[in-house]
Amino acid sequence: MSDTIRLGLIGDNIEASRAPVLHRLAGAQNGLDVTYDRLVPREMGMGFDAVFDHVAQSGYRGVNVTYPYKEMAAKRVKIDDPLVRAMGAVNTVLFSPGQALGFNTDYSGFLAAYRAALGTRRPGVVLLIGAGGVGRSLAFALAGLGAAELRIADLDRPRAEGLATALRESFPALIVTVGENPEVLAQGAAGLVNATPVGMVGHDGIPLSETAMQGADWAFDAVCTPVDTRFLRAATSAGLTTISGYELFIGQGVDAWHLFAGAPLDEALLRADLERGTFG
Repeated sequence: MSDTIRLGLIGDNIEASRAPVLHRLAGAQNGLDVTYDRLVPREMGMGFDAVFDHVAQSGYRGVNVTYPYKEMAAKRVKIDDPLVRAMGAVNTVLFSPGQALGFNTDYSGFLAAYRAALGTRRPGVVLLIGAGGVGRSLAFALAGLGAAELRIADLDRPRAEGLATALRESFPALIVTVGENPEVLAQGAAGLVNATPVGMVGHDGIPLSETAMQGADWAFDAVCTPVDTRFLRAATSAGLTTISGYELFIGQGVDAWHLFAGAPLDEALLRADLERGTFG
């Protein structure tokens, strides 16, 4: 393996992402030099496909993919895992000569975050707000955790219906309902999940009112920048157990690192270095 690993992140609004720091720290633990570029298509004057072609041909070992390109990435790669193929969303791409392999570490990262916070407790009835790339990953993870029902709220009804169909095909016993109003679908839900960019830097707001959160048990926000989102603050005020998007950021990053480098990682040390701002 080369002593230098070239990586990157393709996405919009990623100026504040700490992914470059995470992967450079992971490299430092293993005595490896890691470069990690922020690749914003509009700033590069390219569409997603052109950026993807550029990195595939420019010596990158791999890239992470974030909002809003995960579903596009899934169409450009070979996916060996049938569950990830069914999700139709990829957030990690590994390049080798003549081939791009796609993975979904959002899925595995969320499983780790959920189990760390809630143990073996089943999710119950869950409201999922957002049926895009990360929403698809979280939906499949929640189904795998034994959710009793998934209620998918998205203003793009065909997109939500497409996700519902994919879930029913992979999990025939799962109850899936679709709607456009999360305030209505939240009634009687145990879990509340934000899988939209609402609340992240550059997309201020909250996807669900605190009133609608009353009576739920737990909440997760996929947004990791900022860590303490309005959604999570409202959920805490309503008495819910909360899981931060930062935990997903760590989990998906650790799993992506293993794919990129095949090298070990001390997660506790990584977290400590991130908190200290090492390589900031």
